[in-house]
This record gives sequence, C-alpha cells and structure tokens, in this order.
Amino acid sequence: MPLIQVTVAQGRRPEQLHALGVALTDAAQDTLNAPRDTIRVIITEVSPDHWFTGGQSLAARRAGAAGELQP
Repeated sequence: MPLIQVTVAQGRRPEQLHALGVALTDAAQDTLNAPRDTIRVIITEVSPDHWFTGGQSLAARRAGAAGELQP
C-alpha cells in the first residue's frame, strides 16, 4: 500500500491540489503496478510564514517579488 506525502505552501487552488493527488496516484499505479484503491496521497499545506529558505520566509520572498526583497 503506497503512501505518498507531499508538502506544499498554501496558496494553490483546490482544483490544483486535486489534480496533484490524481497525478500522484496515476504515477504510483503506473510505476509500481499498485492497485489504485491501495494508493494513499496526503497533501499537507504549510503557511508561507512557516516555510523558510535561506533564513527567509516564503511570505517575505513573495512580498519581495511584488516590491523590495527582505534581507
């Protein structure tokens, strides 16, 4: 029973998350030959304020893309 866990930053539309879940299920079924009803996909959304790269939050990076990048 494959379990696929994915973490993404919040901000995507429900249709996008649904499409990701379907695509991951398809990929597991195709590559692992797993029965579709045994495949589990968990998508965890994280607040951009809690997602850091290089000491800077994704929220700050996004704000910087719209204006001045935070140090």
